[in-house]
Amino acid sequence: MLELLRILVIGLIEGVTEFLPISSTGHLIVAVSILQPALSAGARDTFEIFIQFGAVVAVVAYFWRDLVAKARALPHDRGTQRFVLALAVACVPAAAIGFVFRDAIKATFFNPLTVAITLIAGGVVLIAIERVPAIRARASGGVDFSQVSLRRAIGIGVLQTLALIPGVSRSAAAIVGGMAGGLNRETATAFSFYLAIPILGGATLLELVLSLDALAPSDMPYFLLGALVSGIVAWVSIRWLLRYVSTPTFIPFGIYRILAG
Repeated sequence: MLELLRILVIGLIEGVTEFLPISSTGHLIVAVSILQPALSAGARDTFEIFIQFGAVVAVVAYFWRDLVAKARALPHDRGTQRFVLALAVACVPAAAIGFVFRDAIKATFFNPLTVAITLIAGGVVLIAIERVPAIRARASGGVDFSQVSLRRAIGIGVLQTLALIPGVSRSAAAIVGGMAGGLNRETATAFSFYLAIPILGGATLLELVLSLDALAPSDMPYFLLGALVSGIVAWVSIRWLLRYVSTPTFIPFGIYRILAG
C-alpha cells in the first residue's frame, strides 16, 4: 500500500507540472530521489519519462475535436497545412539531439543538482521576459495559430532543445520562445500543448523501446498506474492553464521556480 501511495504521489506531481512552465521532469527527478519507489535497477529514469504518456493522452483528449477538425481540413486548407508544418519543424531539433545524445543527457543531467540550477535560471528568465515592454503589449489577444510562421517555429524548436536538460521545462521553453518570437501569451501556450503530442509521445515510445532490457515485469504496474494518474491530473491542469493565461502573467511561476530551486 505504501508503494502504491508513492506512485500515486509521483503521478500527481507529473500531471500537475507537465503543462505548467515549471518542469515536470525536474520535479519527478527530485520526487523519485526522495520517495524511492521500488523499481528495478535502471528503471527509474525510464519511469520518469514514461509516465508522461498519461499527459500525452490528456492533451489529445482535451483537444480531440480540434485535432479531428484539423485532420479533416489538412488535405485542402492552407492554414492547417502551415500549422502542421510549423509543428513538425518545431519538433525536429529536440528530437534529433535527444535521439543522438540520449544516454549522455541522462547520465550527466538527470540529478537534483542540475534541476535546482535550471529551475532558478528558468525562473529568472520567465520573470525577465514578462517585463519586456514589447511582450507585455501583445500579452493577450486570443489563440491565433496563423501567427506561428516557420521562422517562429524554428526559434521555438531551437529553444526546446534546452528542455532536454531537466528543470528547464519543455512548456516554458516553447512559451518563452513563442513570446520572444512575437506570439501572444495565449497562442504560445496553446502551441506548446500541441507540441507536447509528438514530442512527449515520441520520447515516451523511444524511451520504452530502448529500455525494455532494463525493465522487469514487476515494474509495469507502477508505470501504468503513474501514467493513469498523471493523465487525469494533466487534463485538469490543461483546462486551468488555458483559462489562467488569458490575463495574468507567468511571473508567479518564475517566483515559484526560484524558490523550488
